[in-house]
Amino acid sequence: MMEAPAAGSLWSRFFESVDRVVPLGDAEVDRIQAIDVHAYFGRTHAVRGVSIGFATNRITAIIGPSGCGKSTFLRTLNRMHELVPGARVEGRLLLDGEDIYASDADPVVIRRRIGMVFQRPNPFPTMSIYDNVAAGLRLNGVRDRRVLDEVVEQSLRHAALWDEVKDVLGRPGAGLSGGQQQRLCIARALAVKPEVLLMDEPASALDPASTLKIEELAKTLRGNLTIVLVTHNMQQAARVSDTTAFMLNGELVESGPTSELFTRPKDRRTEDYITGRFG
Repeated sequence: MMEAPAAGSLWSRFFESVDRVVPLGDAEVDRIQAIDVHAYFGRTHAVRGVSIGFATNRITAIIGPSGCGKSTFLRTLNRMHELVPGARVEGRLLLDGEDIYASDADPVVIRRRIGMVFQRPNPFPTMSIYDNVAAGLRLNGVRDRRVLDEVVEQSLRHAALWDEVKDVLGRPGAGLSGGQQQRLCIARALAVKPEVLLMDEPASALDPASTLKIEELAKTLRGNLTIVLVTHNMQQAARVSDTTAFMLNGELVESGPTSELFTRPKDRRTEDYITGRFG
């Protein structure tokens, strides 16, 4: 049987041709720190002792085979995991040094500071485009129409959707194309001014053109946000992320600068995965 190519030879040509993310200078302190995090579904131990930091204004991609725990781990970062009956989290998760699982931490506030975009677009089906974006603001007590108008426009612009919908804001959000719906969901998340944006395979259900828009959007947003991106698409991770983490069987195998992890992985399991020997 022919040997799979080494990781370096497989990916070095990719990084020579891809339009790499422009460095932003020295990284600041980690915006989020996970310290020995474990996640359970009842007796199922889905995430096992993960410790990792997510740098401010950087994109970190989490890759790994299906069922490796990457999406479950992502949901621990803004306390979405605990919404599943029988689920629990152990360990510490710090946002700007403060434990988000502390007894006095408000989950609603945490989820406002750490927004999330899911695998499939989920606009509120009975709401207009405008009301989808404004929903979080209204939930937080904003009623001033001028403020709402300004934030809705700004959020749609940041989500690269304004020019496509500015004349049809009263139409249902569910009537947009799949790619537009996903950008609408991103605009909805951005409207409440999060500090971190979690993206759980946000382009997996989209066509290539829409996928490209989501990737370009992520690279633009990183100027103001810390982004954690779960993806099954290794080329996508290589194109957009500054750092990549590889998970397997609920554990963090290794993480590091994206180009280094793909061309010079430290762990044989990482090399086997990125060269296609399994997964």
